[in-house]
Amino acid sequence: MSLNDSQRAILLKVARDSIAHGLKTGRPLRLDLQSYPPELTVTRATFVTLERQGQLRGCIGMLEAIRPLVEDVAENAFSAAFRDPRFPPLADDEFAELDLHISILSPAEPISFSSEQDLIAQLQPGIDGLILQEGHLRGTFLPSVWEQLPDPRLFLRHLKQKAGLPPDYWSDTVKVSRYSSEMFS
Repeated sequence: MSLNDSQRAILLKVARDSIAHGLKTGRPLRLDLQSYPPELTVTRATFVTLERQGQLRGCIGMLEAIRPLVEDVAENAFSAAFRDPRFPPLADDEFAELDLHISILSPAEPISFSSEQDLIAQLQPGIDGLILQEGHLRGTFLPSVWEQLPDPRLFLRHLKQKAGLPPDYWSDTVKVSRYSSEMFS
């Protein structure tokens, strides 16, 4: 699914408006889905990433599509600003300095592999977002994380740590899925 510039602008405005609404009311923006183009009301999973002065300030999203796209963006923008456990809730004076990035995810597909080396060989730097799962532990990296971790081995090591596993951990029960994303800001 590829959005045009107008549709992207609408989603970015909704994200910013939801954060502004959150600063005033403590709640995400409620939307009337009838007032949005049909392309923005399909069920899709998104992540909203906030940066301030080039530094991560919040990132929240969904790996499974459960809400209409525009509603998912509004909820995730609010959550990235006020519910990311890594950061304090956004303050009024930070709002003007925020850069917003929206990622619309494709459905995740499992990767079949016989070993860690086989998995690493199948990774597509810059393209694949990954979900790694071991038992109840799970972590994901969006495709944009390849910019900071371009080496597939390092990418996987850091993803294991994000999931709560040691970086050199490996087991035959590890599951990995891939997805792509359309990202814009």
